[in-house]
Amino acid sequence: MNYRKLGIATIIVVYLVVVAGGVVRSTGAGMGCPDWPRCFGSWVPPTDISQLPANYQEIFGAKLKGEVLFNPLKTWIEYVNRLIGVVAGILVFATFIASLKYWKRDKAIVGLSLLSFLLMGFQGWLGSKVVSTELKPLMVTLHMLVAIIIVFVLLYAVARAYSEVSDVEKVTQKSKLNLILVIAIILSVVQILMGTQVREAIDEVVFRIGYDNRDQWIEQVSQSGLWFYIHRSFSLVVFAFHVWFIRSLMKNTNQSGLLRSYGKAMLALVGLEILTGVIMAYFSVPAYLQPMHLTLAVIMLGVQFITFLLLNAENVFGRINRKQANSFAASLHTSNVRN
Repeated sequence: MNYRKLGIATIIVVYLVVVAGGVVRSTGAGMGCPDWPRCFGSWVPPTDISQLPANYQEIFGAKLKGEVLFNPLKTWIEYVNRLIGVVAGILVFATFIASLKYWKRDKAIVGLSLLSFLLMGFQGWLGSKVVSTELKPLMVTLHMLVAIIIVFVLLYAVARAYSEVSDVEKVTQKSKLNLILVIAIILSVVQILMGTQVREAIDEVVFRIGYDNRDQWIEQVSQSGLWFYIHRSFSLVVFAFHVWFIRSLMKNTNQSGLLRSYGKAMLALVGLEILTGVIMAYFSVPAYLQPMHLTLAVIMLGVQFITFLLLNAENVFGRINRKQANSFAASLHTSNVRN
């Protein structure tokens, strides 16, 4: 079992979990399955209301402290989300098993792989709490934050397993670049968390006026508090720091390589993130853009973290091999292009 290829595949599936979660929220399918881990009491949910008992609202409404209306589309969207989560869990466990061969060479790989497996188990527990608390905002936000941490842990674990190929790029003023990049990452996380506050405000609006009134969502959210305006304006701060980083990076690297490529990708992702946000704000929050907006944000964080690993390759990987960081980044880049 190839740990490196399996690890990259696992990272991609974890990203799919984030995408699926975004689709669930954008379609309002979060309570498509009122119970957990089953769905309407079955491991395979029904496709028609005739497959449910006549008093299903009474049976499952008690769990939600309210009435449940069966919607097959929302039910199966939530169910597929859960299935992808199960696949991700299996892959994370397989990644941990495959990491055991590195025990003598680098115990950190095994430890990080075990940590990702434990975090995935915690993520599954959080998923059950999201359902049992009827999509409580804090639980939904924590659920997403743990997914981001899992991605970071897996990226670092897989990166340490690479030990060949090209030399790490020479970089001057590394301390300055590190400072700018770390601040950019922190600001990005803050921006994403503020985005969850906006999303929670939208959920409250949807609860009041319904999904059919999308054209009124932004107006209602903008009137309910400052989070919308802060989130919108803060995006310019995040973009400015990324511009500062890429300009500094260009001045302090002597060759074009993966480090510059990932730096440019970071800036492009921030730009796309802002663009999707603008479109949602001025075009009635199109459902297809909501999961895209979230997915771009999480991909951006992943690219930022890989850039950080590349920038600090000699310190992060020096104990093993100074050449492995570029090998990992190149392989991940190739995998993303193919997918």
